Amino acid sequence: MAALSFPVITFPPNPKPSSSTVNKDHRFPNHPVLLSVIDQCTSIQQLMQIHAQMLRTGLFFDPFSASRLITASALSSFSSLEYAHQVFDQIPQPNLYTWNTLIRAYASSSDPVRSFHVFLQMLEQCCESPNKFTYPFVVKAASELKASLVGRGFHGMVIKSSLGSDVFILNSLIHFYGSCGDLDLAYRVFLNIPKKDVVSWNSMITAFVQGNCAEEAFDLFRAMEVENMKPNDVTMVGVLSACGKKVDIEFGRWLCSYIERNGIAVNLTLNNAMLDMYVKCGSVEDAKLLFDKMPEKDVVSWTTMLDGYARLGKYEEAQRVFDAMPNQDIAAWNALISSYEQNGKPKEALAVFHKLQISKSAKPDEVTLVSTLSACSQLGAFDPGRWIHVYIKRQGFKLNCHLTTSLIDMYAKCGNLEKALEVFNSVERKDVYVWSAMIAGLAMHGRGRAAIDFFSKMQKAKVKPNAVTFTNILCACSHSGLVEEGRNLFYQMEQVYGVVPGVKHYSCMVDMLGRSGRLKEAMEFIEKMPIAPTASVWGALLGACRLHGNVELAEHACSQLLELDPRNHGAYVLLSNIYAKSEKWDQVSRLRKLMIDSGIKKEPGCSSIEVNGIVNEFLVGDNSHPLSKDIYTKLDEIVARLKSIGYVPNKSHLLQLVEEDDMKEQALNLHSEKLAIAFGLISTAPSQPIRVVKNLRVCGDCHSVAKLISKTYDREILLRDRYRFHHFKAGHCSCMDYW
Repeated sequence: MAALSFPVITFPPNPKPSSSTVNKDHRFPNHPVLLSVIDQCTSIQQLMQIHAQMLRTGLFFDPFSASRLITASALSSFSSLEYAHQVFDQIPQPNLYTWNTLIRAYASSSDPVRSFHVFLQMLEQCCESPNKFTYPFVVKAASELKASLVGRGFHGMVIKSSLGSDVFILNSLIHFYGSCGDLDLAYRVFLNIPKKDVVSWNSMITAFVQGNCAEEAFDLFRAMEVENMKPNDVTMVGVLSACGKKVDIEFGRWLCSYIERNGIAVNLTLNNAMLDMYVKCGSVEDAKLLFDKMPEKDVVSWTTMLDGYARLGKYEEAQRVFDAMPNQDIAAWNALISSYEQNGKPKEALAVFHKLQISKSAKPDEVTLVSTLSACSQLGAFDPGRWIHVYIKRQGFKLNCHLTTSLIDMYAKCGNLEKALEVFNSVERKDVYVWSAMIAGLAMHGRGRAAIDFFSKMQKAKVKPNAVTFTNILCACSHSGLVEEGRNLFYQMEQVYGVVPGVKHYSCMVDMLGRSGRLKEAMEFIEKMPIAPTASVWGALLGACRLHGNVELAEHACSQLLELDPRNHGAYVLLSNIYAKSEKWDQVSRLRKLMIDSGIKKEPGCSSIEVNGIVNEFLVGDNSHPLSKDIYTKLDEIVARLKSIGYVPNKSHLLQLVEEDDMKEQALNLHSEKLAIAFGLISTAPSQPIRVVKNLRVCGDCHSVAKLISKTYDREILLRDRYRFHHFKAGHCSCMDYW
C-alpha cells in the first residue's frame, strides 16, 4: 500500500464503549484528546483516518463525538458535504445538534434545497423538535432560493412551536422577507421583536437597501440613536450603500466622519463600502484620498477605483489603476470592459477584450461575455460576436437566459436574424427577457406579423410579458404598419396582462399612429394621455410630421419638445428636414442660426462597416481613411452607373440652401452611409453581404441609392440605422419603404 501523504494521527488506547459515553448534555469527559485531534485536521483525508479509528474503537457511536466529526467534515475550510452526509447516514441516532449542523451546511452550499430535505427527514426521524438554532438555517436556505411560500411555512412553524419571540430566528426572518422583496412583512417582523439587538436593526436596514428604499434605511439609522442602539461596522456598510443608491455625497461625507467620531472599528469591508459610496456619488477625488490611506486593499478596492474613473469617462486614469493592480482578476477586466460598453465606447470595449484574450491572465466569465456581446451589438461587429458564440460552445458555458438574450440581441443587431432565431430555438428555458429580445429582433427587421406570432407563442408557453415585451411588440407593429393590432395590444396591457403603460408605450403609440398618417388621431391620443407627455412623445409626433410633411403640427410638436428639452439637437434637425422638404429655406437658415447662437451642434452622421474583424468608421465627407482615394473613385463610378439607369438625386434631403445643383448633388454623395457602402464594394467578396451601421436615421436619398446598388451590383446590403434594419436585395428593401 502506498504511504499516506498526510501525517498519521494516533489515538490513545480506548476502552470499549459503554452507555456512559452516550449522553444528551453534549459532554464527553472520557476522551478530551479526540476533540483536539479533530481540531488539528487540515484535510478531509485526515478526518477519514480519524473516522476509521473511531469506528474501530466504538467512539463513533457516541453522539457528541460523532457530531464533532460531522461539524469538521461539513463546516471546515476543507469540508466535503458529500462525505459529511455519508458520515451522518452511519450514525444510528443523530442528536439535534448533528441534524442542525447538516442543515446549516446545506443552507450555505450551492444547493440550498438539500437543507429542506434534511429538515423534513429530521421531523420524521429525530426524537427532538426543531429548536432556535434549526429555524435560522432553513430560513437562510429559503432566502437563498427566494422560496417565499416555503419560508412563510417555516415562519408559521416557528409561531406554533412557541419560538416566535426568539430574536435569532426573527432576525433571519427579516432577512428572508427582505430577500423575497416583501419589505412590509420584513418591517412587521422587525417591529414585533420584543428586544431588538444590533443584528435586528442591521437586517432591516439591509432589507431596505436591497429593496431600493434608501430613505427608509436612513430613517431607521436615525431611529437607532433614539433607541440608544449603537451602530456597528455592519450598520454603516448598509447605510453607506443606501447613500450610494441615493447619490447623496454630503450625507455620505457626514457618515464617514460619523464613523470616525464614534470610534466604529474600520475594517477592509467598511473601507470598501466608503469607497463604493464615494464612487457612486461621483466623487472620485474623495475615493482616491481614502484609497491612498487604506492600510489594506483587495481586488474589490482596486476594481471600485477603476470603475469610478471609468464612470466619469476618465479612461486614462482607469487604465492606470488597472495596470497598477497587483492581481488583475476577471472582475477587474469586466469592470474595464463594461465601463467602455456602457458609456458608448464599444470599440474600446472590444479592444480590452482582445487584450484579455492575449494576456491569458484571467479566464472570461459570463459577465465578460455579456458585456462584450453588447459591445458587438452596438457596433454591428458580426465577426467578433460570432467568434464569442463559438467560444461559448467550446468552453462549455451553459446558455443561461443572460447569455441567450445577449446572443439573440447581437445576431439581430448585426443583421443575421436567422442566427438569432437559431439561438432562440436551441434553448429549452426561455424567460421573459429571451422572448422579449427575439420580439425586438423581429421588430427591428420589420417582421411585425412574425413578432405578433411570437407574442402569441409566449402566452402559450405561459411566460408573462413585462413592460419591455410590450415596448418591443408595439415597435414591431409601428414599423410594419399594423395599427389595429398595436392598438389592441396597447389597450390590453393593463386590463389583460396587468402591465401599466409607461411613457415608452405611449411614445410607441404616437409613433404608430403618426407613421401611418393618422396625425390628428396621434395628437388627440397625446391630449388624452393620463401622464404628462415627455420629450420622447413629442419627438415621435415630430418624426411623423417629417414623414408626412405637416409643417404646422411639426412646429407645435417641436415647440413642446424644446420646452421640455431646450438643447435637443434632434428637434432642430427634424424641423429643418420638414422645412427643407417644403423648400422653406429661410426657415432652415433661421433654425441653423438659432442652433449656432445657442451653441447646439447637430450630431454628426457616422457609418461603420466591419471588414476582416476591423471596424471602419466614416463621417460625412470623410477623407481620413487610408483607402479614401479608392473609395471616392468607386463612389463616382456608382453615381455614374446609377444615373445611367435613371437615378435622380433627391435634393430635398439637404438641411441647407445650396444654390448650385451640382453642389447639392455632391453634398448628398458625401453622406457617410454611401462612403461605407462604397468601401464595402471594394473590400468584400461579391458573395458577402455588406453590413453598415449608422448612428442616425438613414436619409431617403441614401435609401434609394442602396436599393439601386443592390440591384445594379447584385449585392446584399444590410444597413442598420438608429431605429431599424434595412435589407436591400435585388432593388428592394425589407422595410417596403415604410420606415
